[in-house]
Amino acid sequence: MSKEFNVPPVIFPSGGNPNTGPQRRLPTAPFQPPRSSNPGIPFMSFDIGSSPASTSFSTPQFGTIGAGSGGGSANFDDELPLLEELGINTKQIWNKTASILNPFRVKADLHEDADLSGPFLFLMAFGLFQLLAGKLHFGIILGWVTVASLFLYVVFNMLAGRNGNLDLYRCLSLIGYCMLPIVILSAIALFVPQGGLVIFVMMGIFVIWSTRVCTRLLVELASCGDEHRGLIAYACFLIYMLFSLLVVF
Repeated sequence: MSKEFNVPPVIFPSGGNPNTGPQRRLPTAPFQPPRSSNPGIPFMSFDIGSSPASTSFSTPQFGTIGAGSGGGSANFDDELPLLEELGINTKQIWNKTASILNPFRVKADLHEDADLSGPFLFLMAFGLFQLLAGKLHFGIILGWVTVASLFLYVVFNMLAGRNGNLDLYRCLSLIGYCMLPIVILSAIALFVPQGGLVIFVMMGIFVIWSTRVCTRLLVELASCGDEHRGLIAYACFLIYMLFSLLVVF
């Protein structure tokens, strides 16, 4: 015997269609750009359909140096050497150095063009020889050369008055080049016992050498220097005697 259950009928509010009622929206991400419709650029996440498929960039064309180089290769035959671009004339430095080595035949015309390349090399060599002797004098040497140039510049122009035409740059160049005998003295002093009679005799010879060369160059290159040769020589003697004391003591 079967038992019957009374089931109430299901009534949908929109006329029997279950899909037209109020539905629950699924949550979505805040922002997701549409996928690209161009399969050739898979890494782009935005649609660039309006842009051309391939963009061509114009490569800059550089001209060749020299007409005979050919094939786009640069021609550097006309380039100046590096030392000349830096203003360092090795031939001129050598000629000036050779003129200092002979104190009896000093060529003053070689020193008309002042430079600081040769003096810088001589001062570094002087400091290196002092370093080999156990004396660290690089700062003292550079400082004393600057002060000595100012001293000689002031003394000469005070003696010459308004007619003095010695500038500080040339004065520094002449003092630096005339340091060559003192540099030679510092090299020889490495093999001579310190505190003996020999080193003092050598010091006097090299100081007189530097004084003679510097005085002659100043007198011949600057006007009104011949009238005060003795005072200029005394100022140069004090300068190079001061540097020689660094070698002896």
